[in-house]
Amino acid sequence: MSLNRKNGECKIRIAAYMRLSKADGEMPQEETEQSESGSISMQRALIQGYIRSHFQSYELFEYQDDGFSGMDFHRPGIQKLLLDAKNRKIDCVIVKDFSRFGRDYVETGSYLEQIFPLLGIRFISVNDCYDSDRYRGKCADIDIHFKNLIYDLYSRDLSRKVKASLQARKQSGQYVSSSAPFGYEKSPDDRHMLVVCEEEAEVIRRIFVFALQGMTSIQIARKLNTENVPTPIEFKIRKGGVSRKPKGGRFYWSGSAICSILKNPVYAGDVLYGKTEKELAGGRSVQRARKEWKTIRDHHAPIVSREEFQEVQKRSGMRRRSQDGNQKHSLTGKAVCGCCRRNLQLKEGCNPYFTCCNRYVTGQEDCIRRVDAVFLERTVRFRMKEFLKEQDLAVEAVCVSEDALNRERFELHRRLERAKREYGRLKREHYESYLLYAQGKQSEFCSLRAELERKEEVIGRLKMQIGETDERVRMVREGSPEMREDLQLIERYVNEIIVYNEDHIDIRWKT
Repeated sequence: MSLNRKNGECKIRIAAYMRLSKADGEMPQEETEQSESGSISMQRALIQGYIRSHFQSYELFEYQDDGFSGMDFHRPGIQKLLLDAKNRKIDCVIVKDFSRFGRDYVETGSYLEQIFPLLGIRFISVNDCYDSDRYRGKCADIDIHFKNLIYDLYSRDLSRKVKASLQARKQSGQYVSSSAPFGYEKSPDDRHMLVVCEEEAEVIRRIFVFALQGMTSIQIARKLNTENVPTPIEFKIRKGGVSRKPKGGRFYWSGSAICSILKNPVYAGDVLYGKTEKELAGGRSVQRARKEWKTIRDHHAPIVSREEFQEVQKRSGMRRRSQDGNQKHSLTGKAVCGCCRRNLQLKEGCNPYFTCCNRYVTGQEDCIRRVDAVFLERTVRFRMKEFLKEQDLAVEAVCVSEDALNRERFELHRRLERAKREYGRLKREHYESYLLYAQGKQSEFCSLRAELERKEEVIGRLKMQIGETDERVRMVREGSPEMREDLQLIERYVNEIIVYNEDHIDIRWKT
């Protein structure tokens, strides 16, 4: 163990780690988003008391994760601790109990039995009466392994119970999200109910009035920015809920933020739930199909009337249908502004052109005001022919049929299912290897963590490829033969079209 020496005094560098999951207990009602939970304070007091009674000279570093599950190690606090451990900045790790460090039986065991000993780091679990110094050169007692296994099983069971409890609360009409949406705040009498925050609600009402007057989301955003109306994040900062500094000196309203407000049924008094789900305890949330979402009507006091909300949705739907009725331009989504790198938007009419709408929101004068769509299209087509000629590629080979794309998609799904099965097999082997090692039936633990991480990357890449193929199928179905050819050529070979002006256009090709 390497010790830190200052002024000739030998100090042990101690890392105190504390964690609280949202499932471990209810947050105090008076807490803000920045405050720490009472349980974190209790863990700190326990660890500091242990340190004072067992160490004479030390340097203390604190790491914490408040509101994170212990089922995986993708937590900011633990990642910082592990990075410091790898860089030999700490000599000892102290936790309240094993479950605070992690609830995954295999992962927690591999850190205790292999990684920390290899780095020369001492590990102490106060409530479990565990000190790795006592087990140097030999395996830990069997009760240590059983405790970690029980924590793992308990966490998975608790995850199912928490899901069921949250589902029941949502169905009964309780608002269970950690923070209230812009325009509302938690009721001081019942934190599962929303009450109107009048100062914020006034901004919401103005946005809906502007929309009913026919203004677009970009126009509304620009008007609010011109009038210096505070953004939602600025209201949160005023309340002390968050601490954040704006890029460029100030916060701006954006068209996407306005659209989110105009489409949110919470402002008509309704609450949506069941939009996401977690496949595994501690896993990532995935979005469910829209038809599976559930709605509680008249859940709380509305900020705008239901008639006003529905009228805004109707007008938005008419604009959307009008846009969907037109064929997608081949450069949409590829052409970006050379100043701010935002996607250029097509303005249709007798003389269609591309423009950067970010200029209207932020007032950046260097953003693209106007570039003729026909000119840009011809430029890209000309350079495309040159590129294909240089690469010795035949256009006919690019124009695939919908059947071919469907076959490609089927093959990608097949590879994805195979990768998932392989991931499950590796996970079982990883677990079984550690179990045999913990029981003393094999001399070393054959970790498969690296293989598991590589397989996760493969699964993520296949999912992304499936999404891209689905988009290509949609384009083939919707476009004319000529446009299909353009779309497929650009989709396959063009990564980005950076437009500075009509005399300066850079095309970045896919390699």
